[in-house]
Amino acid sequence: MISEKIPFALIDAAARLIDAAEHIVITTHMSPDGDAMGSSHALMHWLQNKGKKAVVVLPNAAPDFLMWMPGADRALLFDKQPVEAEKALAQAGLIICTDFNEPKRNGALGDLLLASQAPKIVIDHHLLAPDSTIDFAEVVMRYPESPSASELVYRVIAQIEKTALPELSIETATCIYTGMMTDTGNFSFNSNFPEMYEIIAHLVDLGVDKDDIYNRVNNAWTADRIKLVGYCLYEKMRIFPASHTALIFLSSKELYKFNFRSGDAEGIVNMPLQIKDIYYSVFMREDKVADWEKEKAGGADKKIKISMRSQGDRPVNIFCHEVFHGGGHKNASGGEHFGSLTEAVKLFLDNYEKYFSKE
Repeated sequence: MISEKIPFALIDAAARLIDAAEHIVITTHMSPDGDAMGSSHALMHWLQNKGKKAVVVLPNAAPDFLMWMPGADRALLFDKQPVEAEKALAQAGLIICTDFNEPKRNGALGDLLLASQAPKIVIDHHLLAPDSTIDFAEVVMRYPESPSASELVYRVIAQIEKTALPELSIETATCIYTGMMTDTGNFSFNSNFPEMYEIIAHLVDLGVDKDDIYNRVNNAWTADRIKLVGYCLYEKMRIFPASHTALIFLSSKELYKFNFRSGDAEGIVNMPLQIKDIYYSVFMREDKVADWEKEKAGGADKKIKISMRSQGDRPVNIFCHEVFHGGGHKNASGGEHFGSLTEAVKLFLDNYEKYFSKE
């Protein structure tokens, strides 16, 4: 079933580290999305079912529309529970990092991650920035061709269990499916792989209610979030027809007007791609610089979070990396700019034509 197998040496090394550890911490990136939550919590449930004392430690909270996921309410939030989170890391005999490959993506937890003497495993599907290394981990399973970290977790479990169709608890299966669904835009991009649907079929056979998961993730919006989307599309969207590009940008003042909460901007960047002949979409929003970012921010008190999406064979990850110090998948990437929203928009306007195809 699984044609792209992770090398046995990596699976064997990971299995030995898991067997040797009693306390295991699973962590993921800042502002965890569906794949981050799905991959980390799936591992937590699987490890607990093997008798391990496993806990998820998050840099900060996930959006409300993901908090129904099994075990999400038990995750330790470093920004809210620093003492408990640090204790968990201090006790860890193993740390597993899912859906990220650079400690800086782990936010304020990154320094603790690097300081820990516990062995580490990385399970990730993002490109590695040219100026980065992942030598902080003993075992690295990084496959950018994989549609999601959650699918990689399924494959790791299957190979450790030595079966193509592993027996998973409904909690584990639900988390894996949620991560796979959300990181492919409900299977609308980066999802043209037959084996993905073999995995989905197995998860549904195990009892996953895919319709319920879709409803919980996509039909749980607040009225404020609906109004924010309307404002973005009617008032803020700029179209550049020659480059088949759309741009939306929001200040913190505008976000405040709509009682913005974490997760409210999720999916907005995808919407302009529904317009005929729009192949690139860019979304920017103003945010505060966190305490742990101040040195990196170089004195700036604002940062701009940038998301990009594209269609077909039109990459956005190179632009994100070279202009906004980020990266990601070919069709779904992100970056950031420490400074004003005006500066970030100007950076985009000065550079996008060099990267975005006019065909």
